[in-house]
Amino acid sequence: MTSRSLERSTVLAATPDAVWAAIGDFGAPAGWHPHLPPCTLEDGGDPEVPGTVRVFTLDGRTVARERLLHSDAGSRSYRYTLLDPVVLPVHDYVATLAVRPHPEGAEVTWSAAYRSADDVVPRVEALFGDGTYDTGLAALRARFTSSR
Repeated sequence: MTSRSLERSTVLAATPDAVWAAIGDFGAPAGWHPHLPPCTLEDGGDPEVPGTVRVFTLDGRTVARERLLHSDAGSRSYRYTLLDPVVLPVHDYVATLAVRPHPEGAEVTWSAAYRSADDVVPRVEALFGDGTYDTGLAALRARFTSSR
């Protein structure tokens, strides 16, 4: 297993606070991401408290569980890790969603560090990088472009 990284970003013509207001709730990514199903928080968890687990279900079946590792509304970021079931053979997958000031408004960066075999990297890039990260960032571009 080799250490890997994945990153996608976009710049939006909006304030960092406005973008964070749209995406900063760990418990509600389906509110802004068109391909993520609604999630629930296990045991009534708080979406701002590390240790909270969000569960994504599709047709009554759990498709993903993720644990919040760190949340900082002041720096507009949160970090989480994948739990079972993991759809790809990756280990120690830790992702960060962050919003930073940019001269044109706000930059949103979605990144991850993980370990995997070489043959898994193209699938991680396709599923998480293109399918999840890029799709979510494209939805944000559409949202903040149409709200001008």
